[in-house]
Amino acid sequence: MLARRIAAGGLVLLAGAAALRPDPDGNQAQVVVAARDLSPGAALTADDIRLENRSALTIPDGSQSDVHTVVGSTLAGPTRRGEVLTDVRLLGRRLAESAAGPDARIVPVHPADSALIDLVRPGDVVDVVAAFENSSPPNSHVVATDAVVVLVSAKPKAQGAANDRLVLIALPAASANAVAGAALTQSVTLTLH
Repeated sequence: MLARRIAAGGLVLLAGAAALRPDPDGNQAQVVVAARDLSPGAALTADDIRLENRSALTIPDGSQSDVHTVVGSTLAGPTRRGEVLTDVRLLGRRLAESAAGPDARIVPVHPADSALIDLVRPGDVVDVVAAFENSSPPNSHVVATDAVVVLVSAKPKAQGAANDRLVLIALPAASANAVAGAALTQSVTLTLH
């Protein structure tokens, strides 16, 4: 039993050493990485990111190499210091397309029940339900199905601050427009799959 543990430990050490081994061809590339831990919804500034040289073997697909195209982008999820920023970590057209197809749009939803915002996470699939507030009897209807959550805004840092938190969801264009229109005149909420 002890011999197996020692052998397993040795294999782990060998694997770690292999992972730290430089690219045998010495290929390096510059990539944009987070300069510090960042929260979802952060609008990236020059202080939030930096360029680093990384082994070409370790660079993920969709990595960013131009600081100027990243500054001003909105972060889709939490990011750790040193993490390579890829296209799917930044809100924009490519993220919407990867979530909901080529004609996708991102639409903000302010759920009627603000406690719901603490339950949804980026990547969740939700339906959007709307109802007129003063209708009798209550008449709710599904406005859109299979929306993908791409961002949940952060909680206000100051106590007593207004709770204007939003959930950004990606949908095909027609559904996104229907959700945006419903949110103008009706109470909207989300149901989780």
